[in-house]
Amino acid sequence: MDKICVFCGSSSGSDGTYEAGAAAMGRLLSDRGITLVYGGGDAGLMGAVSRAHFETGGRTIGIIPEALEDKVPHRESVELHVVEDMHKRKAMMYDMSEAFIALPGGIGTLEEFFESYTWNQIGYMDKPVGLLNTNRFYDGLIEFLDSMVEKGFLKAAHRKRLVLSDDPEELLDLLEKAPGGYVGKWG
Repeated sequence: MDKICVFCGSSSGSDGTYEAGAAAMGRLLSDRGITLVYGGGDAGLMGAVSRAHFETGGRTIGIIPEALEDKVPHRESVELHVVEDMHKRKAMMYDMSEAFIALPGGIGTLEEFFESYTWNQIGYMDKPVGLLNTNRFYDGLIEFLDSMVEKGFLKAAHRKRLVLSDDPEELLDLLEKAPGGYVGKWG
């Protein structure tokens, strides 16, 4: 994989392990020669992952909508693409990237994660999607997805396509080995 998109919070969260996990992911992507594609900001976990990636020699591509360009701090060291709106931002992220990772974050992180996960489910793309479950951040979400399978709203095959780990290195290894191929939603 040459480019991986990371979705994450523009806040650091209430526990230092989230920022440490984001920085570890940034360094690991750089060490493996993988370009980081992300939301373009220099605040919170976005800042932690992008700084660590850039400071260890990685190519860092940020994509930010015009409406946030003056509101969200960003660095000159990032190859920054300013786009019209959030839809164009996500489209560019999806086009540029070969895989997607969600670190801890808020509503925006979940929205980006779920769109990429959905696109795999309905066959718009065939790229692995993973969650870095730092400090058990996503345990409740994982339990909810499992209950969706149990209640017949999510196929077990689609749930299994979601790559999970609490370790950045293991998550990258699993993403690289993730099986592709469309699994029909309605058949």
